[in-house]
Amino acid sequence: MHYWYSAMRSGDEKPKVTKQLLLRVLNYAKPYWGHIGGMLFMIIFSTAVSLVSPLIFRYLIDVILPSKDLNKLTLFATALLFVPILSGGINVIQRRLNSIVGEGVIYDLRSSLFSRLQRMSLRFFTNTKVGELMSRLNNDVIGAQNAISNTIVGIVTNLMQAIAISVVMFSLEWRLTLASIIVLPVFFLIARYIGNSLRDIAREGMDINAQMNAHMNETLNIGGALLVKLFGRSKEEENRFRERAARVRDIGIKRAVIGSSFFVMLGLASAVGTALIYGIGGYYVITGAFTVGTIVAFGSYLGSLYGSLQGLAGAPVEFSTSMVSFERVFEIIDLPQDIVEKENAVAFHDVKGSLEFDDVTFNYQVDESKLLKDVKRYGRMDDVKTVISGKTTDDKPQTLVKKNRQEERAVDSSPDVDTTSQARVVALEGISFAARAGQLVALVGPSGAGKTTVTYLIPRLYDPTSGAIRIDGHDLREVNLDSLSHAIGMVTQETYLFHDTIRTNLTYAKIDATQDEIENAAKAANIHNFIIGLADGYDTIVGERGYRLSGGEKQRIALARVILKDPRILVLDEATSHLDSESESLIQDALKRVMAGRTSIVIAHRLSTILAADLILVMDRGRIVERGTHDELLAINGLYAQLFETQFRGERVQL
Repeated sequence: MHYWYSAMRSGDEKPKVTKQLLLRVLNYAKPYWGHIGGMLFMIIFSTAVSLVSPLIFRYLIDVILPSKDLNKLTLFATALLFVPILSGGINVIQRRLNSIVGEGVIYDLRSSLFSRLQRMSLRFFTNTKVGELMSRLNNDVIGAQNAISNTIVGIVTNLMQAIAISVVMFSLEWRLTLASIIVLPVFFLIARYIGNSLRDIAREGMDINAQMNAHMNETLNIGGALLVKLFGRSKEEENRFRERAARVRDIGIKRAVIGSSFFVMLGLASAVGTALIYGIGGYYVITGAFTVGTIVAFGSYLGSLYGSLQGLAGAPVEFSTSMVSFERVFEIIDLPQDIVEKENAVAFHDVKGSLEFDDVTFNYQVDESKLLKDVKRYGRMDDVKTVISGKTTDDKPQTLVKKNRQEERAVDSSPDVDTTSQARVVALEGISFAARAGQLVALVGPSGAGKTTVTYLIPRLYDPTSGAIRIDGHDLREVNLDSLSHAIGMVTQETYLFHDTIRTNLTYAKIDATQDEIENAAKAANIHNFIIGLADGYDTIVGERGYRLSGGEKQRIALARVILKDPRILVLDEATSHLDSESESLIQDALKRVMAGRTSIVIAHRLSTILAADLILVMDRGRIVERGTHDELLAINGLYAQLFETQFRGERVQL
């Protein structure tokens, strides 16, 4: 069945094997040439051993039994016991060598892939499905491993066995050998006819199974489960699942029946070959042309020969399909990087924290050459119909993107456009400002004005389309990426916590942090008292994405994490947006102490942050339209004054 599964996997992809691809695959096998050589030796040895048993049977029947030689009978009977023991030992050694090669290739490929992905820009991840990356790291890596440790080994083994068995059979009796080969076309006809049916059924089964898995994935994760309960849709989801599970059951039964019929027909074809051997061979025995032992030996060899030839028949598809997995792995490794570290990049050692944006323009336009190509894999959840509506999703994301871009262009070009809309093609345009070391710069503006994009450019999650960003006079494109990361601490809009303990999430900022350092950071973020009130304290598991905590609790842990990092530049994107008034007041006092002597860029949603700012940048439609202090901007009576009246009027009463 492995061959037909491989054929099904390849489907319509029409895999091609090129010389360059083969050479690159062999390069990954290079560290394991010694083990591969050992495997080839074991294959030769195993093939030779497998040829011995039929010859022993022949000698027993033709020589020992007629001569009634008990000594030889004991010797050769013992040999029949020794042969499988020797063969088993060879197989164990071969399997060990095979595993060393296969698992080693998996390790090398996964390490290369993960290292590459760690250097990809945020743009890559926002335009790539997580499921696709997981498939490359798991399914395709394993498929690539199979090419080296299983497929190639299988081809070599079957080829050597087929050649060796054919040579021995011809040496024993050429007429019987020709008779046994006559049935081979029947093998290929059956394989082609029923094999195609099996492939289609298996493909359909994988698609149906993927739909069931997608349903489970969407309704059993914490967000989906919450939605189902809130809308009281448990019964409907149960019925949907039963329907999909029933289809999986039915296609499984159909596949089992046809698969069984396939092997029955192959068995009949083998029986025809065996009948020919014993029929023709029996005639020659009766006429005295050769012995009974020869027929018995031929019968033993015949099964092995048919098995080897059947394996070789499927080898081209299986091999080329394995090569497709290598191609998909290499595609990620070969992807050009958006964020490239220059040779001899400057490493920050003593960062003062001055920050400058010099005529920075940026857009989120995607270079398709730097993204993964869409790949059709049958049985993948990413390829199924939508879970609830059942509509197909093929190409819809690209269509929507194109439509949205056209709408954005229309917004920019139309003379009658609503100027309050933030829709546009260029995310940032002509952004210039300077923050001296230790200053607090507040970014304010309508939603979608480009504030978050500005903060993403500072740690170089993206590179500007034009212009330059400098820290302490160094263009970020000239700076070592690791040292840049150490110099900047950021709390993003969406707080992310690992499914681990609070301690682990905090020490992600500083692996060797002491308990006192951890607690001091937590106290500064006003979260320490909450943590010690938990049953397990700092060893409390926060749950998937921190779901066991409230939004404000997660945000304060994120703040404690960045405080523990102790960066020279702080970037806070709505860092206090989920805090109640009391917690926000306490944390503002803590942040004043933390930000002292540090450059801080804060997307401000609280009046207290704005009043403390040394410089306020007012953004609208990707541009800085006003700048100054709070009093200076109020005096202008422009956009800032409007935002102040609409967003901060309620807070003004509390001051």
